[in-house]
Amino acid sequence: MTSSLPAVTAIIPTVDRPELLRRAIASVADQDYAGRLSCVVVYDGTEPDWSLSRAGDRPVTVVVNTRKPGLAGARNTGVVLADTALVAFCDDDDAWLPGKLTAQVQRLAEVPEAVLASCGIRIEYGDSTTDRRLPSDTIALDDLLRSRLAELHSSSFVFRRRRLLDLGLVNEEVPGGFGEDYDLLLRAARAGPIANVRDVHLLVRWHRASHFVRRWDTMAAALEWLLREYPEFASVRAGEARITGQIAFAHAALGRRRTALRWARRTVGRNPLEARAYLALAVAAGAVKADALVSRLQARGRSI
Repeated sequence: MTSSLPAVTAIIPTVDRPELLRRAIASVADQDYAGRLSCVVVYDGTEPDWSLSRAGDRPVTVVVNTRKPGLAGARNTGVVLADTALVAFCDDDDAWLPGKLTAQVQRLAEVPEAVLASCGIRIEYGDSTTDRRLPSDTIALDDLLRSRLAELHSSSFVFRRRRLLDLGLVNEEVPGGFGEDYDLLLRAARAGPIANVRDVHLLVRWHRASHFVRRWDTMAAALEWLLREYPEFASVRAGEARITGQIAFAHAALGRRRTALRWARRTVGRNPLEARAYLALAVAAGAVKADALVSRLQARGRSI
């Protein structure tokens, strides 16, 4: 097939989820994109299924993570291997919806200064689904300092590969790998706006087997690292309070009552309306269980 559209490599890191992985690969192969599209499956610390490799119009290459173990290293293995103008991410438990890639490549062409494009998402948790989309066509650094903007999910990212290399790839030094996608968004937004497709083009599955579910110690360490790495948070009181409130909640979930109270006080001092501070206090006081609260939020397509 001949096309003037840029070639794209979809990178799917995976760890022991063969059925979900096959669904993710199929969702890439089934795209209506008229340009060249290939897929790289990166096995991270598990035995590869070489039988997934195939040639043809939508080839699949199976490799092992040659960098630091973890999601960031696995993604970077794929980015370095790719030889295309664009690279895209898809986690092995997510699935691209039809039309995703065509819409995002078109959006990237409309915003030449953007490092990447994202899109709306459909969150599936148990029997419930929730659509989340942003009302903006571009997202700036200030937007991301104020809010994580969960609609900007890593499985929706389509990058200009050269610009991603210039950013320094996915950061493999984020503590525990938690929030490496947020760090990447912040760095990308420092370099230019993030292009956004408002329509929903990605299915995201939330479940207890998700990599970072309830890893409270990792969450606290990574978020404290984030505050040190991005001094810009100090100028956005609500954004800083959001992060410190998450840290307070993580420590409360771990039973570290004194530490949770200290972070909750800091949160209220920055933004008295930040609900995470009061949720952390409720967990620290034993009025509610952290896991039960998180499950209720996830059923509504939300998170701490």
